[in-house]
Amino acid sequence: MTDFSLLNSDMQQRLTAYLESRQTLASQGYDELLNESGRIRSQWQPVLEELSKLDRDTLRNRCEEAQNLLHENGVTFNTYEDDPGQLRSWQLDSLPYVISTHDWEQLEQGLMQRSRLLEAIAEDLYGARTLITQGLIPAELIHSFPSYLLPVVSDQSFRRPMLFLHGTDVIRNASGEWETLCDWTQSPSGAGYALENRITLARAFPNQYREAPLKRLAGFLQAQHRALAALSTSQREQPNIVLLSPGPGSPGYFEHAWLANYMNFSLVEGADLVVRDGQVSMRTLGGLRQVDVIVRQINDPWCDPLELRGDSLLGVPGLLQAARDGEVEIANSLGTGILENPALAAFLDEICQTLLGEPLIIKHRKTLWAGKKEDLAEILTSPGTWLLRDIAEPAKVIRPEKLTDAELLELLDKLQAKPYRYVAQAKLNAATSPTYNVRTDTFEPKNVNLRFFSLIEPDHLFIEASERRYRIMPGGLAWVGEPGTLLMESRTVKDIWVMAPVPQPHISMLRQANGPIVVTRDGTDLACRVADSLFWMGRYGERLDIRSRLLRETLGRFLQEDQSAEESGLLPDLFTALEIQFPEPSPDESEKVDDTTRHKQLYLSYRNRLLELF
Repeated sequence: MTDFSLLNSDMQQRLTAYLESRQTLASQGYDELLNESGRIRSQWQPVLEELSKLDRDTLRNRCEEAQNLLHENGVTFNTYEDDPGQLRSWQLDSLPYVISTHDWEQLEQGLMQRSRLLEAIAEDLYGARTLITQGLIPAELIHSFPSYLLPVVSDQSFRRPMLFLHGTDVIRNASGEWETLCDWTQSPSGAGYALENRITLARAFPNQYREAPLKRLAGFLQAQHRALAALSTSQREQPNIVLLSPGPGSPGYFEHAWLANYMNFSLVEGADLVVRDGQVSMRTLGGLRQVDVIVRQINDPWCDPLELRGDSLLGVPGLLQAARDGEVEIANSLGTGILENPALAAFLDEICQTLLGEPLIIKHRKTLWAGKKEDLAEILTSPGTWLLRDIAEPAKVIRPEKLTDAELLELLDKLQAKPYRYVAQAKLNAATSPTYNVRTDTFEPKNVNLRFFSLIEPDHLFIEASERRYRIMPGGLAWVGEPGTLLMESRTVKDIWVMAPVPQPHISMLRQANGPIVVTRDGTDLACRVADSLFWMGRYGERLDIRSRLLRETLGRFLQEDQSAEESGLLPDLFTALEIQFPEPSPDESEKVDDTTRHKQLYLSYRNRLLELF
């Protein structure tokens, strides 16, 4: 018995088909939409009731409108394996991922605890190192990870948290329990995409968004802006905050540009910054402008070619020393990449109990570190039941069941030769969540990965570590795929709606146009690289205009002449000015035809060559 009576006939048909498709799945685990009795879960009821007010054609049109908005706004991404010119776009599901108020309270507490735990681990590994000396974390596990930065190690206490903002990937397993997959602590991506998805759905489904009692996201971004401003040690009322991006070739460059615009930061690359007299400055047309805070989107080893990777073209020479001297603040601090070590998950339970004096609220997926003899024996017994990672290349997932016999033997030899470098992660059965298929007008059960974001409270930056608190973005980014699927490998993303007891006020940091835009020629704050790009864009635009005028004149002259007339001496000159090869018939062909036919052939050759340019 299902409670579909409050929904229109189209929605009832979708839900009935969804229930039937669920019954055909191999795993009959937890479902986000329907409970064990086939009834709609309470948090989904108001969402479906609002969508039921739209007929089939209207719903399809709204979905297409959402996709058009993403396309018009240029929401794209690419992976480093792609051609840099081939940017991908993704499909935004019109059905959000809905989390009830009760579930969110538990999840929020677990994510805040994880933030405190990760901060405590980072400060210990770069400070007292008691976790290593007491044997809670093996030294080889830390020193073999590429993002552990020895130059950051200090015997002095940290005056502010190393972990400013980070992301955590979470799934709900087939039993309905939350499990964490991994943490993103260097340059967490996705917050900008999450906000863009929310804005897009709000515009495509204005009534549904306005009536839904969900928590808003803009307040989190406002808190992030305040916290970044509070990081600055300068006395300026408006500190200079920049967002350091690898550049257009980065997978998430759209998000970098979007966040910089949304939060009114300068978007810079490594070449835009320079360290002079121990201070980090931005090259502008008005001279060097001191930078107070850097929001980095570059991974640790690439940030400073002077002290870290010497082959880096993305970083700023001397940046680490400037941060060490307190001349510039970096969010997140250099060195936090060690927290992305997948092998840490095998020790988190004991570490949490030691550092925080409490058990983990949200469990991590089962993880074995091959450096332990008993763990290595378990991995070698059944390697095909695990996902393996080399901590020297943590982004690469090794699936033993897909290897050839020779490749599997080679892997097992490596495991036994250098076991401390390998981690085995359990395969997970995830819960299902509904996604809307526009072409078939059906709801389909899919596995969904979630990413949530944690931010240090702006007023807790410079207080005792034990008293610091974090806030969690009441929403985030969801994408369709098997548990652990990377965000950039998915083609379908979802907005996450955290339901509130009552409707929340709408908040936005988007600047509103209250009057005409005042155009000025003041470019003192313009980065030199941007000014150079603008100059050459103008020059190429000018050249394009000249060539277009020549092309138009050539075509006009050509169309005015008679096909049988003698060829004009002006046309070859125009072709030369356009840097186009002037078409000439071969000598053999010109001898075999009369003048009329030869002129007609020339005319057609000219016409076809010119029309190719249009």
